Amino acid sequence: MKKLSQERAPIYEALENLQSMRMVPFDVPGHKRGRGNPELTALLGERCMNLDVNSMKCLDFLCHPVSVIKDAEELAAEAFGAAHAFLMVGGTTSAVQSMVLAVSKKGEKIILPRNVHRSVMGAMVLNGALPVYVDPECDDNLGISLGMGVEGVKKAILANPDAKAVLVNNPTYYGICSNLREIVKLAHEHNMLCIVDEAHGTHFYFGEDMPVSAMAAGADMAAVSMHKSGGSLTQSSILLTGPSMHEGYVRQIINLTQTTSASYLLLSSLDISRRNLALRGKDAFARVMRLARYARDEVNEIGDYYAYGRELINGDSIFDFDETKLSINTLNVGLAGIEVYSLLRDEYDIQAEFGDLGNLLAYISIGDRPREIERLIGALAEIRRRFRRDKAGLMKQEYIDPVVVVSPQEAFYADKISLPVEETSGRICSEFVMCYPPGIPILAPGEKITPQILDYIRYAKDKGCSMTGPEDADITRLNVLKGV
Repeated sequence: MKKLSQERAPIYEALENLQSMRMVPFDVPGHKRGRGNPELTALLGERCMNLDVNSMKCLDFLCHPVSVIKDAEELAAEAFGAAHAFLMVGGTTSAVQSMVLAVSKKGEKIILPRNVHRSVMGAMVLNGALPVYVDPECDDNLGISLGMGVEGVKKAILANPDAKAVLVNNPTYYGICSNLREIVKLAHEHNMLCIVDEAHGTHFYFGEDMPVSAMAAGADMAAVSMHKSGGSLTQSSILLTGPSMHEGYVRQIINLTQTTSASYLLLSSLDISRRNLALRGKDAFARVMRLARYARDEVNEIGDYYAYGRELINGDSIFDFDETKLSINTLNVGLAGIEVYSLLRDEYDIQAEFGDLGNLLAYISIGDRPREIERLIGALAEIRRRFRRDKAGLMKQEYIDPVVVVSPQEAFYADKISLPVEETSGRICSEFVMCYPPGIPILAPGEKITPQILDYIRYAKDKGCSMTGPEDADITRLNVLKGV
C-alpha cells in the first residue's frame, strides 16, 4: 500500500486540478457549472457551482473507487484508526442502515437499546431483522434514558445466543456513554459483532480526555457523522470498519442504497475535514472542551437550570460522559425543554440543537466562539427571569417499555387501516412516530400502542415538539394493523 500523508486531500486536489482545465461539459448536472441556473448560482456562488460535477475518470467513482476517492478513504481509515473507511453522502442514516444490513438479514436478531435513531429501525424494515431490546436505566430526575448496562447486555446475549450483533450508541444525544470496551468484549466472546452508532462522536477520535471511540474499543463497525462535530458539510458521513469486516461485501451493501451520483461538494468536504482534524483536531477539541466546561459552569450559576456532566458517571449505565454536549435540564425553571428551545429561537435568535420535554441541547463544536457562548448564557438567564413558573403539571420524558408484537418489516408492509389517534389504544402500530430531532421513535412499526404512549404524544404535540413519521402529517390519525 502506498504511503499517504495526512496533509493531503486527494479529492480536493483533483477538483482543484479540474478547475485549471478548460473542460467542456456534455454530462450532468444540467446546470453546466451554474450557467443554466443563474438564481442558484447567485445564491451559492460560481465557485460552488463549478465544483458541483459528475463522476469522471480524473475524479474517481464512489461506487467503485480506484484512485482519488480510494486514497481519501485510506487516509480516513488511518486517521480514525480503522481497517477501512467508506465515504458516505447519504448522511449517517445511510451509514447506520449499511451497518445493520451488513450484519443481519431476515429473521436474524440484533441486540440494541430502545433509544436508537430511526435509521436503525428503518434498516430492520428493509431487511426483516428482529430487534432484541435492552431496557436502559433512566434518570428519573432528568427524564432521560441512560446507556446500556453491561449486565443487561449480558442477560440479552445469554437469552438470545443466536443474535448476530449488538448495537451501541456512543454517545447518546445527551452525551451518555456505555461501557463500550466491555460490551465489545462480551459480544465477541459470544461470536457476535458489535456495531456502533457514533453519529455524535467524531471528536472522540481526535480529542484528548474524551470517551473511548468505537474503533479504539475494538468494535466491528461505526457510523460517524463528520458533519456534526467534525466540520464537514451536512449529509456527509463516514462508515468505519474493523478487520473482521470484508471490505468488498460492505461496499456491496452500501451500493444497494447509496446514490450513484455522489456530490463532490460533500466528498471534498469530508476529505478536507479529515485533513483538518488529523492535523489540528487535538487543539481544536481542547478548545471546544474549554468552551463547554465554561458554559456548563455559567449555566449552573444562573439557578434552576441543571447543565449536567461527568458528575453523573456511575461506572455502568453512565460509564462516561461527553463533556462537549451542553445538555441542560429545564424542568425546575417551570418550562419544558422544547419551550426553552422555542423561546431561544423566537425571542433571541438562537438556534439550539433540540429540546424535548425536560431537556435542551446546545451543540458546541469547532466553529463556536466565546461570544456565542456568552449570548446563550445571557439568553437563558433572561428566559428564567421573564418566563419562570411553577413546574407543576410538567411531564418528564420517561422511558416507555416497548411491547413488540411483530417484526418492524412485517408491520410496516402489513394490511393496515387508519384510525383517529384516540381510538388506537391496544392496536399494533404500522408506522413510526417520533420527535425530530432527535429522531428516536416513540412508536416503531410492530409495537403495541398503549394509553401511556398516547398521553406522551398528546403532551409532546401540545408543547410544540416537532412530530414526524406517520402518513398523516398532522398526527391526528395513525396506521394500525388490520384486524389486530
